[in-house]
Amino acid sequence: MGCNRFVRTVRVIARLMTGLWLAVPLMAQTAVESRPYYDVTNEIAFSGTVSGVLTTAPPGMTWGSHLLVATIAGTIDASLGRWGLVGNEALSRINGKQVDVLGVMKRIDGRQVLLVRSVKVDGKIYVIRNTRGVPLSPQARERAVRKGEPL
Repeated sequence: MGCNRFVRTVRVIARLMTGLWLAVPLMAQTAVESRPYYDVTNEIAFSGTVSGVLTTAPPGMTWGSHLLVATIAGTIDASLGRWGLVGNEALSRINGKQVDVLGVMKRIDGRQVLLVRSVKVDGKIYVIRNTRGVPLSPQARERAVRKGEPL
């Protein structure tokens, strides 16, 4: 009879611990983290000249490739993410060219960064993220171009 009681106690404790493990991460999430990372209603568009293309981010910048775009207001760090410069339908040889950029400005690690959704160069639009802000892989971009789908 004592063994049965012990087993029930262990089961109750295990259920309580499982409940705590599930509840703590939900409670620990702050209001800022629960908002969408990329909000299409906050998109901005601007034009400028590409003053630099970084294939890998130096220390202190967000990971992935970046464009440094010179505008009237100053230089903007435009993050292309992991796949912005990769694949057949990727940006290439744009240093010094005039570009139109669409994206959302975010503060990441204390720095202002533009999360780029699309870049227009020489009349061609390069889609980097979808309307939800999810970066598109080279394969996804190529499939969409072949099918003629809007991104």
